[in-house]
Amino acid sequence: MAQTKSFEVKYISETIILDGQLNESSWSKAKPATDFWNYFPTDSLQAKQQPVIKMLFDDTNLYIGIKVNAPGNEFIVPSLRRDFRAGGSDNITLLFDTFNDGTNAFIFGSNPEGVQREMLLSGGGTELRGFNMAWDTKWRNETVAHDDHYISEWIIPLSAFKYREGETKWRFNSYHFDTQDNENNTWVRIPQNQFIFNLAFMGDMIFEKPLGKSKSPISIIPYVNELVGKDYESDTPSSSDFKYGGDVKMTINNSLNLDLTINPDFSQVEVDQQVTNLTRFEVSLPERRQFFIENSDLFNDFGNARDSNPFFSRRIGIATDLDGNNIENDIIAGVRLSGKLNNNMRIGILNMQTAEDKTNEIATTNNALITAQYKLFKRSNISLMFINKQATKDYDFTSSDDRYNRVFGIDYRLASEDNTWTGKYYFHKSFSPNVNSNDLSFGASTEYNSRNYNIRLSGLFVGDNFRSDLGFIRRTDIFKINPQFTRNFWPKKGPLQKHSFSITPIFIWRPELNFENSDYTIISRWEGSLQNTANLQFEMFNRFIHLYDEFEPTGVDNAIPLPIGDYYATTIGASYRSDRRKILSYSINPSVGRFFNGDIFTLNANLNYRFQPHFSTSIQLNYNNINLPDPYSDAKLWLIGPRFDITFNKNLFWATFLQYNNQQDNFSVNTRLQWRFAPLSDLFLVYNDNYFVENAFAPKTRSINLKLTYWLNI
Repeated sequence: MAQTKSFEVKYISETIILDGQLNESSWSKAKPATDFWNYFPTDSLQAKQQPVIKMLFDDTNLYIGIKVNAPGNEFIVPSLRRDFRAGGSDNITLLFDTFNDGTNAFIFGSNPEGVQREMLLSGGGTELRGFNMAWDTKWRNETVAHDDHYISEWIIPLSAFKYREGETKWRFNSYHFDTQDNENNTWVRIPQNQFIFNLAFMGDMIFEKPLGKSKSPISIIPYVNELVGKDYESDTPSSSDFKYGGDVKMTINNSLNLDLTINPDFSQVEVDQQVTNLTRFEVSLPERRQFFIENSDLFNDFGNARDSNPFFSRRIGIATDLDGNNIENDIIAGVRLSGKLNNNMRIGILNMQTAEDKTNEIATTNNALITAQYKLFKRSNISLMFINKQATKDYDFTSSDDRYNRVFGIDYRLASEDNTWTGKYYFHKSFSPNVNSNDLSFGASTEYNSRNYNIRLSGLFVGDNFRSDLGFIRRTDIFKINPQFTRNFWPKKGPLQKHSFSITPIFIWRPELNFENSDYTIISRWEGSLQNTANLQFEMFNRFIHLYDEFEPTGVDNAIPLPIGDYYATTIGASYRSDRRKILSYSINPSVGRFFNGDIFTLNANLNYRFQPHFSTSIQLNYNNINLPDPYSDAKLWLIGPRFDITFNKNLFWATFLQYNNQQDNFSVNTRLQWRFAPLSDLFLVYNDNYFVENAFAPKTRSINLKLTYWLNI
């Protein structure tokens, strides 16, 4: 069970000077949060180096003073770029559950160089995908490093949080990464079978007097963007595109966000990382666009993220041209309201209008989603959603089947007070023209998580006619079960900190074909975590696939596709990730075995080097050697991605990302200079270059992009 811990946050009238000194008299009177516990390498001892956290507040700001003790000053700070990842570096992170519901939290963090990070956490901290690091808000800090500690002083506007007026308590926890003593520590003790950011295990920060109404600013975020480019493939003249528009963000009653956007520019100044896809299915990439970020779980966490997610925000602003290629579809305007109505009820409303593109036979479309989430018991909730995508004009090229698509659904998320039991249960129905049957999607998952055992029972169904045009549906007409059993072991001595064995059988049947078994995969895995933070893993995959259509997996031109039929395959693999605290770290993952009616050897590797805190570089390698019997094609598929990151200071960054992908016949260069000239305000200069590589090294597309974004609070 979680500890009962609390500390007082004193109300002050004294002015706090942000200097990393903590020498104002109010700091000496503040009650500290300390007595941190180990999370790694053990969860049964108190931390060797105890952080001390103090908090003060006034009508406008929350003031935080932190002393992080250390055995020396050999801190690891890989980069000066904002929103760093915690693993393998020195840092301290604070989690604030402002509605005391154990479901969502605001997270702020800093390191010995004073680099900031902020993010949102949803889903109670039960899975890694609950993190959303794309969220930004304005706050300030100043950090001073000493020989055996560092002092970090923060000022966070209360308007950065969402909370109820008159509240006197927030749930709170903190985790601290100490690379020199090789410890990860938490203020409230968390068992190692749970994630270090699990919101079931938190204490209380008690405000000396009730919080008033937050004086939340209205944020106006205009942008201008000039892009000049040339498409060599179509041999068209160079073109230029000037765009302008912006967003408006405001808070209603301390707890609701209202976001407005007009003519938004959702061009990605950060390029997506390419992947090698050897499956028959689409690949899902994460959402990075700021407009969709805050309270994104209200919209995105319905259904099953892998197989049947009815709303996937990256669908908005993307359409298909006449050749079946994904292209950008301009968004005219949008509005988004999300947040808490009261202690138990959250709502989300989103409406966006996309532009017509008659050249590519793309209709102007209204995209809408309404959701409501009601808290049940301590940490569980039930949610309703309604999605509507509908063409708002009649076109000769629009078929009657594409006039609209609607989805109604209900989801229940279970989370016990101590997170031993978690689960997800949902039922969705789609509504499309001329469809009256087989349009359901539903699923259930129940998981038991104790120190020594993790047991999951789960399955789902997607009807043949279930359709969500704004969702991510890998395939329809499936009934799937994917239970999992894991046994954890905790050695008392030796190099292993923890090791586990798991087995995951995944079976899929086709209901419309008399429940014929179409696929199965049985995953057997042993995983070991080492005391030095390295990780070792061995796994075996036993697969069966029935192809219902011919399939060509290599992407080789004019290759003969594999015929319809049954295919059995077994592959074995291993992976090792080295100690990320080292200047040079790496991971390597080879595997070998059968692939359909042939053989495959796969090697995934990543090499990282840092010259802290100003320079880091990495190279990603993905190699697949596929050997199929005649007359089918062999292939050697390479995906190589070097990355170079220079952080001149906390406001000026230069990143270059190269990608060579012979499956997509593409070599790309993305180099991006970013100047953060004011808080959350950026000037980007981005150069993109793409080349054909298969037959001759020749240019494909080229562009240069200058984008200015300014965040103004009024």
